[in-house]
Amino acid sequence: MLEQARRVLKDIFGYDSFRGRQGAIIERVANGGDALVLMPTGGGKSLCFQVPGLLREGLC
Repeated sequence: MLEQARRVLKDIFGYDSFRGRQGAIIERVANGGDALVLMPTGGGKSLCFQVPGLLREGLC
């Protein structure tokens, strides 16, 4: 799942890698888990929820 998330990150957002704990959070959310994400402004919170959404069937 994380490899697919990295592909979405690169192909759609143009980034080569996740920052900090983004990868672990994205993997958890993409697998149906819950997450409460506390990061500073500009820390990448939005990607933690956008990438898993794009991984779901029917959106891309």
